[in-house]
Amino acid sequence: MKNEMNLQFSALSQNESFARVTVASFIAQLDPTMDELTEIKTVVSEAVTNAIIHGYENEPNGWIYISVAIEDHVVYLTIRDEGVGIVDLEEARQPLFTTKPEMERSGMGFTIMENFMDDVKIDSSPEMGTTIRLVKHLTKSKAFSN
Repeated sequence: MKNEMNLQFSALSQNESFARVTVASFIAQLDPTMDELTEIKTVVSEAVTNAIIHGYENEPNGWIYISVAIEDHVVYLTIRDEGVGIVDLEEARQPLFTTKPEMERSGMGFTIMENFMDDVKIDSSPEMGTTIRLVKHLTKSKAFSN
């Protein structure tokens, strides 16, 4: 059975933990392992923080949209902003690349997403925003295998 959730919130740094916990609570019904749950929470944190810092450049004038669908132990996660977009997506995906070195950003956000998720697609256009689509196949627990 497919189950879905949509979330919209202001692009404020204090909402990052709200997004992470809300997504984790929703996918908890699939009984993920602690590692899987931690990976998904980390990915949500990275994507939301990128939207706030890079997409909206820390200006409290935008929205972040999260959609989550779960089906057959697969998590489909979409995180979208309507911010400034990414000019050079290939460059932005390079480990350690950051456009905000003065903020001591590590430039590892996309690398973390790619390492923790099974599939990552990023669509972005300057002045139109960024959409990140992520897929994670969860381990089926013994409780679900009966």
